[in-house]
Formats: sequence, C-alpha cells, structure tokens
Amino acid sequence: MGRQNLLPHLLASRAEATPDRVFLVEVDGRSATFAELHSEALRWADAYRRAGVGAADRVAVMLPSSIEAVCAWLGLCWLGALEVPVNTAYVGRMLAHILGDSGSRMLVTTPDALYRLEAIADHLCFLERVVVVGGDSCEGEFAARLPFDVTGLEDFLDGARPALDLRGPEPSDISTVMYTSGTTGASKGVLVPFAQLLATASASIFVGDFGPDDAYYMPFPLFHISGKGPIQTFLLVGGRVVMRPSFNTDRFWTDIKRHGCTTTLLLGAMANFIYRRPQRPDDAATPLHTVVMVPLVRELEDFRRRFGVRVSTAFNMTEISVPIHSEGWYLPNLESCGKVRPGYEVRVVNENDEALPPGSVGELIVRSREPWSLMAGYFNRPEATLEAWRNLWLHTGDAFRYDTEGNYYFVDRVKDTIRRRGENISSMEVEAEVNEHPGVLESAAVAVASEWGEDEVMIVVVPREGRVVEPDSLIEFLADRMPKFMVPRFVRLAGSLPKTPTGKVRKVELRAEGVTPSTWDGEAKRQAGERASR
Repeated sequence: MGRQNLLPHLLASRAEATPDRVFLVEVDGRSATFAELHSEALRWADAYRRAGVGAADRVAVMLPSSIEAVCAWLGLCWLGALEVPVNTAYVGRMLAHILGDSGSRMLVTTPDALYRLEAIADHLCFLERVVVVGGDSCEGEFAARLPFDVTGLEDFLDGARPALDLRGPEPSDISTVMYTSGTTGASKGVLVPFAQLLATASASIFVGDFGPDDAYYMPFPLFHISGKGPIQTFLLVGGRVVMRPSFNTDRFWTDIKRHGCTTTLLLGAMANFIYRRPQRPDDAATPLHTVVMVPLVRELEDFRRRFGVRVSTAFNMTEISVPIHSEGWYLPNLESCGKVRPGYEVRVVNENDEALPPGSVGELIVRSREPWSLMAGYFNRPEATLEAWRNLWLHTGDAFRYDTEGNYYFVDRVKDTIRRRGENISSMEVEAEVNEHPGVLESAAVAVASEWGEDEVMIVVVPREGRVVEPDSLIEFLADRMPKFMVPRFVRLAGSLPKTPTGKVRKVELRAEGVTPSTWDGEAKRQAGERASR
C-alpha cells in the first residue's frame, strides 16, 4: 500500500489539483476548500511544533465536529504526533482516565471544558497546556488558578506558517488513538494506523458509485470512527463532507436539502427516528439517494420506497476495517450484515478458537491479507493487545453465526458493552459512578432492549444495609457525573446480585430477567409528567 491515498497526502493532492473546490461544510454555513484545509492543517502542525510537540507525543482533542477539529487532527498527522480524540460529553473520572491513560501533554478544547478540568486537575499529571477554541475563557483569574498553561487559539496559531518541510505519515503510522469503551475494565486506546483508516473508508460506501458532485452528511463526532472515516472516504471520492456535531431528527431533512447531501450513514436508532416521523407526500423529493444502515430496520422495504433511497449495510468496530458488508445494494434479508469482503478472512469460533459450522453461534475473529489494515494494538496495553490478537486472529468479542450462503449475522455482544443511541457504553464505568452513591452497596449495569432499537441502560442496585435508594435521587446524583447517554433509564432494586463461585456477577441472569414490573422507568415517568402538565 502506497502513501498517495493516505489522509494527509491525499488532501495535499486534492489541494493541488482542485484547490478551490469546497470539501468541508459546517451546517451553519462555514466551509473550507481543499486548499484552505490543507494550508490550515500545515499551519496547525507548525504551531504544535513551536509548542514543543513532536513525533509520538499525545495531544488530546475534545472538540465538536468542525473545521478546527479536523485541522487539529491533521496537523498532528503531519507531525507524527498522536491525536487522542475525547468524547465531548466526558466529565469526572472518565475524562481524567482518558487524559491520564494516554499521557496527553496538550488538550485542545472549548471554554466550557475548563470548568470540568478544574474538578479533576489533581489527576492530570501529564497535562501541560490547554488550547481553547472559541470564547475568551482563557483569560482572567480562573485560568490562572489551573495548574497548566491556558492559551487561546488565536495566540496558539499566532506567527505559525504552513509547515512545508514535513514528510507526513507512512501506512503503518498511527492516525489516531481512539478510546473505545471498556467492558472488563476501563476504556482502552485503539491504535488506528493510516492504512486501517484508508481500508475502513474504502468500504464505508462503494466509492466507485460516487464522484465530486456527491456530498456526505456526517452528523457524527470526530471521536468516533463514524466521524473520522467520512473525511478519508470523501477525499477518495473528491466530494464534500457536511458536518453536524450530533444527530438531530428534526434537522435531518433540512440539512440534507439545504446542503445537497446525497449519501449518509444511519446507525442504531437513527433510521427508526426518521422513519417514525409523520409521512409527507414529498418524502422522496430530496437529494439523498444512498444510505448505509446499521442495523437494518424491519420496515426496510417501505423505508427505501418512501424516501427514494438504496440501502447497504455492514459490520465494523474501531479495531477493524469493515471486513463484512452487503454485496452492493443487494440485501438478502433483514438480519444479515453481509458477506466477507475481499482481502479479509473471518471465522466463527468456540472458546478454543476452533471454527464452528454454519448455524452455530460463536465469537467472530478477523484477519486481513494487507498489512496495517487492522488495529496496531491498544495503547500501553501489551497484555490486552496479545489477548485480542491471540492465535494470530483479532478477536472481536461479538457473537456471530453464518449460513451456507456465506451471509453473516450479528447475534449478541460477548462482552458487556451497552450500545445506546449510537454510543458504546462501558457497564463497568456506569457501575463505578453508581457505586459512588452513599446508599449503594453494589450494582450491575446491563443492556435491555429499547423500543427504538439498540439498547437501554438498566442498573440493578443493591442498597447498603439500613439505607434506602430512591431511583429519582439516584438518577439526579448521576446526572452531573456522567454523559447524558450513559444515565440509566431503568433502575431495579435488589437484595443481592447473582454471582459465580468466584464472585463475578452473572449478568446473563440479569439480562434474562430484564425489566420487571417493579423496575423504575425514567422514560415512563417523564411521559407521565408531560401528560399531567397538559
């Protein structure tokens, strides 16, 4: 695999060939051409270098999807430094963990994050400088109290010039350190090589079906591969990427029409949210003609007809690069996520990594024929890397089956990750926050089915002896301690948790019991309150 299609090099080529063509568009109207983005990325590289950032240094970027966020990333790519994208909703121990575990020397973020940093400042032993994008919160006594330098973006970039002397990355170099929610421990940083990013982007859509006049609607954050991938994909295509920091059902069609978006990705409940909106006679009268949908909705045929789109599907995770996808726009049924992509091998195996026959359920393992097209490992976690790569196969931790026609089917999560509203949630991290409540002895977080697709979070709580835990007060306690998407919808009180002889919680039993008649439901309570107020 050569260098020419790797992210920064391909942008440089586009900037030379079609400098004035718009590439990035923010939904509020700001935009950047290929030439502008390339020049600004090199300017960021020079600013980083002047600030002492060098190859292999880690810099955390905690920004909403924006032109600045892409420049912050690309500048580090040119330097050979490692970008650590951070979930913009993180607070408290989760924010401290990712900054501390990565050893990030610098953080690029927004003014409101400074107040979150103040609360965890004693745990940020590596952090030396914070660059603030937007606002004026880097001024005054508050910033002076923080134990690291705080610099506004304008001052950070002042005097920087495009760094034209940088060689840029090779396929094996790391494009980003993307933290993915832990299941048996805290989140781990996935080392994503540039070759993996390219391999992922090449299969995210069928790039041969698109061209410079196409636009990709990207309502995803840049701390997810669903946000990173389209940047590389549409550099290959030569079209535009339209960015919204997060998905908004009410704004979806307005954005599509306003910016002429022709393709997008719909993850999890997004397709359901769109489909369940009231029908309009002009639902199909939009520029959108192609959707990658993961997973497929039951009403797929009506979805395609109603909105005038063709649909494909796939399976991916941060550690891999879309080894399974549908055959073009042909979908054999509503359950399969596709067939094995050329250049990849997959197996469904038992606990001894022995291949299982069609119809059997086991763990999906993957390998690629091209070097560096799967993750290079977990940052600073050699044991976890060896475990994931045992027997020379990458273990996904997901349960699959396949049929005699070679179609693969996702069955369940072997791990305890909960997926809600497009976010992977670590059950351990939910439990850590719940267990901080003074009335809680122990807890277990599990996934329960959501009527919108994907999962909802249920927390099973064992109160301390003589204490009462009211679900309302517990949720209020958690609201300021974790991102909104992690706050449990369901709270179930229990006298004890089912455990193995070695003391491990048997979550399979909790999932099987699911939502019982006595389980508190925050959504039901919210709806009841709305009805009462009418």
